[in-house]
Amino acid sequence: MKFGPVSPKEAIGGIAVHAIRQGDFILKKGTLVTADDAADAIRAGITEIVVARLEEGDVSEDIAAGQIAEAVAGEGVEVERAFTGRANLFASRAGILMLDGAAIKTLNLVDEAVTLATLPEFRAVSAGEMIGTVKLVPFGIDTELCTRAVEAAEKVKFHVAPYKLKRVGVVSTLLPGLSSKVIDKTVAVTRERLARAGARIVAERRVSHNEAPLARAIVELLAEGAELVLIFGASAIADRRDIIPSAVQAVGGRIEHFGMPVDPGNLLLIANAHGVPVIGAPGCARSPKENGFDWVLMRMLAGLQVTRDEITSMGVGGLLMEIVTRPQPRVQGENEMGHNIAAIVLAAGRSTRMGGPNKMLAEINGKPLVRIVAEQALASRASPVLVVTGHERTKVMEALEGLDVQFIYNPDYADGLATSVKAGIGAAPEAADGAIVCLGDMPLVDAGLINRLIDAFAPERGAMIAVPVADGRRGNPVLWSRRLFGELLTLQGDIGARHLISQHQEAVAEVPVKGGSAFLDVDTPNELAAARGSDATPTRSLN
Repeated sequence: MKFGPVSPKEAIGGIAVHAIRQGDFILKKGTLVTADDAADAIRAGITEIVVARLEEGDVSEDIAAGQIAEAVAGEGVEVERAFTGRANLFASRAGILMLDGAAIKTLNLVDEAVTLATLPEFRAVSAGEMIGTVKLVPFGIDTELCTRAVEAAEKVKFHVAPYKLKRVGVVSTLLPGLSSKVIDKTVAVTRERLARAGARIVAERRVSHNEAPLARAIVELLAEGAELVLIFGASAIADRRDIIPSAVQAVGGRIEHFGMPVDPGNLLLIANAHGVPVIGAPGCARSPKENGFDWVLMRMLAGLQVTRDEITSMGVGGLLMEIVTRPQPRVQGENEMGHNIAAIVLAAGRSTRMGGPNKMLAEINGKPLVRIVAEQALASRASPVLVVTGHERTKVMEALEGLDVQFIYNPDYADGLATSVKAGIGAAPEAADGAIVCLGDMPLVDAGLINRLIDAFAPERGAMIAVPVADGRRGNPVLWSRRLFGELLTLQGDIGARHLISQHQEAVAEVPVKGGSAFLDVDTPNELAAARGSDATPTRSLN
């Protein structure tokens, strides 16, 4: 192939190497230069065009790329017609991408002119998803090089292994304090995961976190035709001798491997019971976000054996940075008190269920609700205290006169609670490691509860969310790690962030509480009367 700058007339029949734009004249890169192009270039004052010209025995970039791509494509792979030296490959069916990394490297070593890029091996792909691309760097290569590249491509032959297992059994173990809503959410998330592979849950069991009932549940799922069994433990598997692996062995199964170098996903168990694969799911499997559990689950649904060697090879690339709940190292020099936590008091609502009056200004023992809440936040270790205002902002600010709080106005307060959460989170200082979101209509929450939540907050150990709990029920306020602020800022409408707690179940630190302080919010006149009649109303004043 000839390559270099020539006059416009000499460029006729050659391929333009660079785009040229001068005045009204435009010549696109890769264009086969015609006599008209040359004449227009001369009129535009262009004296030189860099072109590539194929010689006898050369193969054009599109033909070469197409031939190499066709040689690479195996079952479940389609090749798109080559254009500008690129031939893209797509999955023609859903499944797991199977390839030989060493063979791909050999192909890419044939010559710098030939390149093949693919998605990672064992990637779960959907029908129609792009999985690879062959790109010729020059505008053409000689026939001998093309032949060598095609021969090397024949040894690559990557394919998409289709999903085979369609019937999945799910068993969840239970312990006191584990809400049924958490189980419901886990099952829903699992159902969505399986749907991507065309699989479904054929049977589900919920049993106590003990070996005998779990073993019986496994036997029942196998009897109902489960081709794969998933076990979600109320407590994470800590050892090969723990309850879940013991139950598998009790039904005559065997443990294949425990643990994996993927984070999140470390505490995953792979087992087999009477020829049926069993996965002891790590806590992160409750989240819909991709984690190590997905990597193993999808391979098994394709009928692929996941060996110890394959598990241990997942370490490179196994640190999934997009998972916000991963424990982080403690900042050097952090004091014994722990972390810098801001308090956000939401006081912007319109009090529609109160029938008219602004509940934030309703008084208990002569003091407005919002002032009681703000005083308790100020008496805690949280700092600073931010108060989000909206409806009757001036009156709310007057009710807090003299208190060391910062006011954040939410102009969109009428659009719902989420707008106030976002206004407060968006105003949190950069130095804050987290923020505790307090409702301005919960006068029974005191500084002691806020401090207990701060004590439970430990992002270095994975505790990103701290929430009060009584009898399996979660209340308010809730402390959120800064690493979750981005998700809080996506909230919409008149709802809070409860769904985020469910999505990050493995990151929740539950703080046991007694009484109704974490649950009584004043939305109605009856609830206001209940709050006024409570003997647990905080009385400490900052005046």
